[in-house]
Amino acid sequence: MKEKTILKLKLNSDPRWVDLASKNLEEILVDHAYCEQKAASTGISLIVHYPEKERLVDELTALVAEEWEHFDRVVKELRKRNLPLGRPRRDEYVVQLMAHVRKGGPRERQLMDQLLVSSLIEARSCERFKLLWLHLQDRDPELSQFYYELMASEAGHFVSYVDLAKEYCNPAEVDARLQELLKIEGEIVVNLPVRDDRMH
Repeated sequence: MKEKTILKLKLNSDPRWVDLASKNLEEILVDHAYCEQKAASTGISLIVHYPEKERLVDELTALVAEEWEHFDRVVKELRKRNLPLGRPRRDEYVVQLMAHVRKGGPRERQLMDQLLVSSLIEARSCERFKLLWLHLQDRDPELSQFYYELMASEAGHFVSYVDLAKEYCNPAEVDARLQELLKIEGEIVVNLPVRDDRMH
């Protein structure tokens, strides 16, 4: 599978997820909106914590702008359907993944983990956007096209985060740590319940 090779995910999503999600698009769109908001917030946080890293600041400034544009687009999709934005909800997938960012030690090591965890969240989002794009083609062609457009963007974000990690840390160490985190990410996905109201 080409996308799986590009994104390096160890495990595909449970095929039941997209069927359930497509029947509960109100909740999926609300959760998706907050995923985009959190992605923008993550980029801002990294800029604030590492302002001396010029390439990181430049690339994440552009990424934050794109994530916020996605948030705006998801909100507009909700408005089209006369649906409220609703309340933010806990993203257990992200919480569990972020728990593996190592605390203490060299500052660059923590940066590497933060960048790689962010890359995996983008990769999983991309994979799920692809599932929605394909599954909604007949039922909701407009929303299907929407997810097709966002799918390519998320793949680019995955690459950007990994490239930034290799800019500031030893590339061999980055590759090794990415493999460790990919295994962890797959285990998290396997153990989380399949929910119709969560993007992850």
